[in-house]
Amino acid sequence: MIRFATTEEVLPLRSSVLRNGKPFEECKLSGDDEDDSFHLAETLHNELVCVATFHVRQYPAFAGKAFQLRGMATSPLYRGKGIGKQVLTFGINSIRNKQANYLWCNARKAAYSFYLSVGFDFISDEFKMPDIGLHRTMYLRIN
Repeated sequence: MIRFATTEEVLPLRSSVLRNGKPFEECKLSGDDEDDSFHLAETLHNELVCVATFHVRQYPAFAGKAFQLRGMATSPLYRGKGIGKQVLTFGINSIRNKQANYLWCNARKAAYSFYLSVGFDFISDEFKMPDIGLHRTMYLRIN
């Protein structure tokens, strides 16, 4: 079941999937605790299997109300089963209800095909994020 979660609840999966087991404090993102940010979590069999965070944050080259998707992580045992797509779709519907015009993210190279399958488009060339790897900025029109 997909539900809204707290920052503290999403940190363990962020740590293990996105940050190579770094301490939870190092996995916090700027904006995590802002009033208009929200986190989603999917739990199966009492195990947290997918998380995603949405921050109100405009992309510099675009106008309108925007959310940035950050910290999306799916447990390796549950990848390829549609769970990430369900969590992301839930988030897209949530920000659509908040009158957002678009959603954007800095996608890891390994996730490009996932975001393309949901309807995102590339809006940047590839760039390297220190200690993380190659990324491209991606964009999804909402309203």
